[in-house]
Amino acid sequence: MDPSVVVVDLSVVVPAYNEERRLGPTLDAITTYLRDNEGRFGDWEIVVADDGSDDGTREVVTSRSLDNPRVQLVTSPRNRGKGHALRLGVAASRGRRVLVTDADLAAPIEELEKLDKELSEGRAAAIGSRAAPGATIESHQHPVRELLGRAGNFLIRQAAVPGIRDTQCGFKLFEGDRAREAFAASRINGWGIDVEVLQHFRRADWDVAEVPVRWAHQSGSKVRPLDYARVLTELARLRARSLRPVDVLVPVLFLLMSVALYSGRFFDPSHRYLEDSLQDQNQWEWFFAVTADNVAHLHNPFFSNLQGFPDGVNLMANTVMLGLSVPFAPLTLLAGPAVSLSVCMALGLAATAAAWYWLIVKRVVRQRAAAFVGASLAAFAPPMVSHANAHPNFVILFMIPLIIDRALRLCAGTRVVRDGVVLGLMAAYQIFLGEEPLLLASIGMALFAASYGVLNRDVVRASWRPLLKGLGLAALVCAPIILIPLYYQFAGPQSYKSVLHGDNAGNSPLSLLSFAERSLMAGDEIRANSLSLNPTEQNAFYGWPLVALAFAIVVRLWEHTLVKALAFTAIAAAVLSMGPKIRIPLTDTIYPGPWALLAHKPLFESVIEGRVAMICAPALGMLVALAVERLAATRELGTQYVGLLAVCLGLLPLVPAPLKAVDRAAVPAFFTDGTYKSYVRAGESLVPIPLADPGAAEALHWQTASGLGFKMPGGYFNGPYGADRIGIYGASPRYTSNMLRDVRYTGVIPTIGKNWQAQAKADFAYWHAGALVIAPGPNDDKLRTAVAKLTGKPGKWVDGVWVWDLHEGS
Repeated sequence: MDPSVVVVDLSVVVPAYNEERRLGPTLDAITTYLRDNEGRFGDWEIVVADDGSDDGTREVVTSRSLDNPRVQLVTSPRNRGKGHALRLGVAASRGRRVLVTDADLAAPIEELEKLDKELSEGRAAAIGSRAAPGATIESHQHPVRELLGRAGNFLIRQAAVPGIRDTQCGFKLFEGDRAREAFAASRINGWGIDVEVLQHFRRADWDVAEVPVRWAHQSGSKVRPLDYARVLTELARLRARSLRPVDVLVPVLFLLMSVALYSGRFFDPSHRYLEDSLQDQNQWEWFFAVTADNVAHLHNPFFSNLQGFPDGVNLMANTVMLGLSVPFAPLTLLAGPAVSLSVCMALGLAATAAAWYWLIVKRVVRQRAAAFVGASLAAFAPPMVSHANAHPNFVILFMIPLIIDRALRLCAGTRVVRDGVVLGLMAAYQIFLGEEPLLLASIGMALFAASYGVLNRDVVRASWRPLLKGLGLAALVCAPIILIPLYYQFAGPQSYKSVLHGDNAGNSPLSLLSFAERSLMAGDEIRANSLSLNPTEQNAFYGWPLVALAFAIVVRLWEHTLVKALAFTAIAAAVLSMGPKIRIPLTDTIYPGPWALLAHKPLFESVIEGRVAMICAPALGMLVALAVERLAATRELGTQYVGLLAVCLGLLPLVPAPLKAVDRAAVPAFFTDGTYKSYVRAGESLVPIPLADPGAAEALHWQTASGLGFKMPGGYFNGPYGADRIGIYGASPRYTSNMLRDVRYTGVIPTIGKNWQAQAKADFAYWHAGALVIAPGPNDDKLRTAVAKLTGKPGKWVDGVWVWDLHEGS
């Protein structure tokens, strides 16, 4: 404040627009109260900020100012909103304290005493609240209006000022200079200025008390129900204007990186196929198509008998990602599952990188470039690129950083109930995106928490109670949402106990030091495939330069607890990923691995343990971000040069090449032009020969191309096998399906007599087969011969396929 300005103890700012009828009694009430209590509040003034009124509002103020010069008027030439009026009035104030009150005086001026007490105890502001415990509502608004107001206020505080119950009560007392600073910095002209000013106080770490007050609804209120929506709109615009340009640029860069990775398929997804996805692209397109079909026809989203007919597929027990396949259903129905899956994976990978960037900026480093490098490693590390071929559930992980941040908020113990509820909702949604990634993330968080807790016991003592309380609340919120879906998954039709992956699903120690196939500069396809299950499961392959860089970072920054905890997390995850038996490279020596303690436990028994190494990606990304920030801050150019060179040498070999894509085989016209419909009656299936299975699932593409117009036995999914209901890939095999599959792969036809014919007849009946179809492919002539012997008749060439009509008299 200008030193030449005469300072008063209290300024009362009243915004007014067309308040001719209500303003006079309000000014009289305020004047009388302050005159009677000058011993407490000292010198005072009233500033009425007229917002371009076109009635007698100004005359009311002028008449009062003639009687009492402490009543002042400031005016705006036109109506611009409450925010503009308050900014005008507070700027004209001279008080050590500034009270802002509405012209209707819904909160009586006598409530000032409560607010003043809070400022006397050192608060920077005290705001009247109708929602705080102890508040009294003497006259309610219309119930509908009140409900809308509460809903709007809830959304406002969730979006802008969490923890404050009532942002819009027009009765607030501020420390004067801070009020003038906050209002001068404000930009909103409408009702949202209350929230904007409170945000300013929160960012400045100025203490704000929420005080329960008496309040009574006054007729003639200028606040309309839709004004709460306008406040949200104003805050959204303000938030957009406050974003740093780099925080907008980074997600755009991540999107460009994602599109570049998928460039072979992204621009023509309906006619391009990711070669290293094996059969998974067909499977995932089917998942998106069947989910959209279930949504469109209001069918059970957890089950389908379109493949695996007649038994069907438990979709909840498969990775259909309902959390995305349902929201993407309109795009799937409009443009097809190939387009929908392609867009979803590209956007999802970019969103994951942006989420890691947000978490690293918020929790690890402030330097944006360092956070970008760390997030790039977390989202585009070799294991992530490998899964980007085929597994959206391991690529689209944007919820994981949000869950980590919410768990850390719980440790702070400031808003345990709110954070616990939000964490429960987040966990429930992540379950509909992917349960195994959530389990792996939980392992990573447990490793980090254990190591950090051992290193910093004070943090444990301060945080364990709010953390446990919050986790309990999260479980209570999450359970009702996921109970039915999980029951269906584990006990519903076609559910299974576990999926066995064999004894060799762990990583070799060499795979941690080697380079993945798609590493642009150092990729080695032969070596990578020899050290992994397949191109979609190259779960380590961080390369020895990055491992050496991480070791150097840990040694250099060892004094930091965070660095120690991240190092332990990465090392422990790497060791766990080696599986229950660890073979020492170049020897026959085998040691038991720590994964053996978990391998046969529920949930863990179905995990491909090599995937645990994916936990290393964000841990290494954060270590690199810390190093880059430290190097950027140093003034020693030599150290900076050598350090940044080391970072480049550690990361450049891992830059991925675009995923391999090939032209997709055309779908036979038999399926696309609807010819199949004349061969399949209600309740029947169309049987591709051999049946679709995890090794050859092109028939799923035929089915989606036909608009899911027919059911078929076989398929590519997880389902039960045998009395023990052990999980297997594909439908339970039958004699005929096994024999025809062997003919396709070997070209050898067994001796087919009456026994095989009888078995085939029984299997065709089990499948409710209306017709058999063979498309051109390897050994298709042998298959035609075998099927002709089984059915006793030759097939017919129809629209690009050989067809056997199984109906009597056909």
